[in-house]
Amino acid sequence: MAKLRRNHTKGANGGLMSKSVVFAAILAGLLYLFNMFTGEENTTTSIDKDKNGQSVEVEFADDNYTLPTDFFPSTTTGEIIKHKYYAMSYSEKHEQPEWVAYELTKESIRKPNVRRSGNFRPDPRVNKASASKADYKRSGYDRGHLVPAGDMAFNKQAMSETFYMSNMSPQIHNFNSGIWRQLEESVRDWAWDNKHLYVVSGPVLTRGILDQIGPNDVSVPEEYYKVILDYTQPGLKGIAFLMPNEVSTKPLMEYAISIDEIEKITGIDFFEQIEDEDEAKLESTFDTRAWRVDGNKERARIHTMKKLK
Repeated sequence: MAKLRRNHTKGANGGLMSKSVVFAAILAGLLYLFNMFTGEENTTTSIDKDKNGQSVEVEFADDNYTLPTDFFPSTTTGEIIKHKYYAMSYSEKHEQPEWVAYELTKESIRKPNVRRSGNFRPDPRVNKASASKADYKRSGYDRGHLVPAGDMAFNKQAMSETFYMSNMSPQIHNFNSGIWRQLEESVRDWAWDNKHLYVVSGPVLTRGILDQIGPNDVSVPEEYYKVILDYTQPGLKGIAFLMPNEVSTKPLMEYAISIDEIEKITGIDFFEQIEDEDEAKLESTFDTRAWRVDGNKERARIHTMKKLK
């Protein structure tokens, strides 16, 4: 305290100024501790209105990024929700998206990672309210990210947006931490190799619902898919993956299929804005040799999952 006081000009208001500084420092310290223990990001927010006219806090964007809409898939639900860094087609019936869509670039991956926020919360932009944390409590399923937090680790807002409950889907833990995680990490490798990708991911909601959990009856999908498009010259290419929601000891590329096959299963038209000739080629064929797989990570994953089985 003595040092603080000596840094202020002596006079009638000196004591008051010192106390204000000390109070501000204590308040800042308490706020830091609160954020640290709750996992909330100390981001700048403003008050906005959601679709129901309710006041909600909305984080300011920290750059001038605009989400590209040219490559959005079709929607079978009619409820498109756009956040700053990704969009989704939300299914109220299943309380999760039928798809999430975003772009992933080498530039974003090479940025230093921000701290994982962990601030799971309902999505105020969902018309009839999204799933909640209570739906997953003691369910036996992970809150599986559809837009991975690791893909959005380049700034605080992007990271925070991945923790909306609308971005979650119930996944068996050793699927979420096993083959699904390997696929997510591989997509980041492919974005690094190819500089720019469009990524669409989601549960298969047209068949094979395993269960429903929580007060909101969140569907537990039997399968998940991921569609990746490299639409930059000279190597236009695409690939898709279809995976059962279960522990896997198989190599990643055993799950690779054409985008056309995912369209038939889901009823969703991916990349319908692409020129017809390019779309037909990209969606009907794929070459696994064009998408490298980290052999060390794959062997480690298979070894771990074999022991768990």
